[in-house]
Amino acid sequence: MKNFLRLVLLLATAGLPVLAAAPRNIGDITVVAENKTIPIRVSANTPELNDLALRAFGVHGRYRLTASGFAYDIRFSQVGSNQVRVDITKGQSGTPFGSETVSGRDAADALLRAADEAVVKTNGLGLRGFFASRLAFVGSGSGHSEIYTSDLFFRRVTQVTHDRAFALTPRWSPDGTKILYTSFYKSGFPDIFQIDLNTYQRTTFVSFKGTNSGARFSPSGGQVAMVLSGEGTPEIYISDAQGRRVARKTRSDAVKSSPCFSPDGSRIIFAMEPGPQLYIMSAGGGGVSRVTSGISRYCAEPDWSRGNPNKIAYTVMDGSKLRVAVLDLATRENKIFSAPFDGIEPCWLPDGRHLVYTARDRTTSVLCILDTETGSSKAISPRSLGPVAKGSIWSQ
Repeated sequence: MKNFLRLVLLLATAGLPVLAAAPRNIGDITVVAENKTIPIRVSANTPELNDLALRAFGVHGRYRLTASGFAYDIRFSQVGSNQVRVDITKGQSGTPFGSETVSGRDAADALLRAADEAVVKTNGLGLRGFFASRLAFVGSGSGHSEIYTSDLFFRRVTQVTHDRAFALTPRWSPDGTKILYTSFYKSGFPDIFQIDLNTYQRTTFVSFKGTNSGARFSPSGGQVAMVLSGEGTPEIYISDAQGRRVARKTRSDAVKSSPCFSPDGSRIIFAMEPGPQLYIMSAGGGGVSRVTSGISRYCAEPDWSRGNPNKIAYTVMDGSKLRVAVLDLATRENKIFSAPFDGIEPCWLPDGRHLVYTARDRTTSVLCILDTETGSSKAISPRSLGPVAKGSIWSQ
């Protein structure tokens, strides 16, 4: 029972606020870093697309929007119901630099995909675009925590569960067709469910005695790591993609949580008591290696970047606040991002530079994008949704 209560506490520590109220202006941190940014002018030929283009580039830490003195002029034109052309010229002289027509589900989706192409052409650091990413998250605007999906800028928000029960940690399948999540929906204890996003059919993925939580696909989609307590202490297990052939990979009396595969699928990082602290082991099991030491008494919720395999984001206790932190495996350096609010539940965007995370205070929570190079943070979730948290990213 003690381990069960401790695991539930770990699951809920970075959840939605206890008191739900109208969202306040949290999540925004402006950092002036002109020497690290590229000045650009951005425009589109319709008001809706113009607003979306400005919003997208406004959250990207590599760029600085300006009306003059720009290095690139990036112009978007809707040329069909689901097509947008991007034209890029260089400097004040207007020298042509690139042009491309991009298709999407609709004009707005096409614009975001075209903007990603513009990022690839102009960022100068080899970064991927992330504007066309999809988002899964937990929202409580209905009075219950439910799983939702949307695009990164919350134009298309779809409620995918109606459990009327505590829901946690939605995670995408690599092909973007399924979501695994934890819910107290049936038994009053945490079980793992899967949602097929083509049919919105929910199936039970894992429901053993005790707690079943933290399910996450491997990069190939062939395996799922999770935490199960059916044999006593919450341990790391791995199953196949259908929740079968479940195999135990850790053995100790310490509570574990938040397993996450490395980008190549060969290793797993997870949080483990005491503390918790972060540990890495082979995906096949065996010995564990501690990767956080002396940083904080609390290190949890790791996310291993696929855009930069040397980077791991996690949540750290810094004084009285929870912060987003990034560990560089190559240098063993940790970077902690300070804010006047809690920063929790980091999830990497595909460029390996930006994160989606939850900014939280005593009354509300919002999803934000953090530039880990400059520390700039921008809230992206709208007030109309109420408190939202636990963002998970999928990108092609």
